[in-house]
Amino acid sequence: MIKDRQKFLNKLHVVLDAVMVFLAYAAAYLVRFVWQKAETYQWANDPLNTQALLYYGKALLGIIPGYLMLYAFFGMYSSKRILGRRRELSGILASNIVGVLVLTFVLYLIKRQYFFSGYMIFYFAMSNVCFAVTERSVVRIILFGMRRKGYNQKHVILAGYSNAAEKLIDRINSNPQWGFNVQGILDDNKPIGEGYQGVNVIGKLSDLGSILEANQLDEIMITLGLAEYTKLTKVVATIEKSGVHTRFIPDYGNVIPTSPYTEDLLGLPMINIRHVPLMEGTNAFIKRVMDVLVSLFCIILFSPVMLICVIAVKLTSPGPIIFCQERVGLHNRPFKMYKFRSMVQQTEEDEKKGWTTKNDPRVTRFGALMRKTSMDELPQFFNVLKGDMSVVGPRPERPQYVEQFRETIPRYMIKHQVKPGITGWAQVKGYRGDSSIEKRIECDLYYIENWTIGLDLKILLMTPFTGLVNKNAY
Repeated sequence: MIKDRQKFLNKLHVVLDAVMVFLAYAAAYLVRFVWQKAETYQWANDPLNTQALLYYGKALLGIIPGYLMLYAFFGMYSSKRILGRRRELSGILASNIVGVLVLTFVLYLIKRQYFFSGYMIFYFAMSNVCFAVTERSVVRIILFGMRRKGYNQKHVILAGYSNAAEKLIDRINSNPQWGFNVQGILDDNKPIGEGYQGVNVIGKLSDLGSILEANQLDEIMITLGLAEYTKLTKVVATIEKSGVHTRFIPDYGNVIPTSPYTEDLLGLPMINIRHVPLMEGTNAFIKRVMDVLVSLFCIILFSPVMLICVIAVKLTSPGPIIFCQERVGLHNRPFKMYKFRSMVQQTEEDEKKGWTTKNDPRVTRFGALMRKTSMDELPQFFNVLKGDMSVVGPRPERPQYVEQFRETIPRYMIKHQVKPGITGWAQVKGYRGDSSIEKRIECDLYYIENWTIGLDLKILLMTPFTGLVNKNAY
């Protein structure tokens, strides 16, 4: 059974982690006291550092079990079938940061901080992260390779044929490294033998009890359609009698097409339709600090370019240098967005006539250059300082287009749950200017639901290479 193998793998992981902590600690000691030849003043008469070795060696009696407990606390011993590399890396980093803080605090409490090398602690933390990442990457590669070849499989049956069942099968087929072997579907509406992507209906939901008795299944995945949720109580009761692990994949894809998350309301599960990390106060504060720092840096860095644009716009076309246009921002509130003027001066009615198209006669010669290289967007860093925009986020649109798209494009208005940005996930993916609105919204929703500091930094790094110059920017 897969449960027994999982227990063995967890025990093996604990042993490997203990070995890695020991090796990292030994490496730190060698670097500090052998390679760097640091003196141990409290044992000045011990040229071989024998006493120092014993002194630092005793600390391992607490460090190794302490780190193993931290790894367990941060979920490092859960199954790696679906656990992503990013989550595992964050667990390793969090465990080691907390470990160093606890070690330093304990040394302070026992009045040993002056007799324990700070460099030693630093080297240990760095090497332990590297050793842990390497070890777990090797284990992951080995396990994924075995599962791709058909070993270490988790045998499952789906209870219910629905859109959720099809999406689940698609993901399992696309990720053989997960090691899920779907043996069939139980459904009351589809005939036996009919199926999807090689997974066929093998019986009715009423057959669930007998199948559980006759097979050694590792999991049951409940994939009932919304119309059959009245059968859910009976299906769960039947599965519970067998003791087989159960997962529930809700069939709300056509009703709530998002990534919801669950909160506990005094024991009552409450599903939030959409998770927006930037609605949390801490995340919003961190992003605002980043926006101010990045925008100030960019204003200083690009000040020569902006000065050239000011002079060129003034010399090549009569009218104002800065073009202010109303856009829709956070919580559907309008604001004035700044750009270097790239078109001939127009009336407000002319501006609303339509999108800028290829070889648009309204665009000036220097304006075309600015639009191609995104130099006309530079004044928006002042929008960021004002708080109307963010450096990274969905691009804002004009009110008339917002009214049009909210009726024709599903979930379009969700983009206004965060501040608009100068650059964004859609832009670095090539969706800017005259490109698919639907694709842009897909990218915007992905960004809104998956925001992290790391994603912002990734977009900022990609922008000079993929987001500045674009064939669709006219």
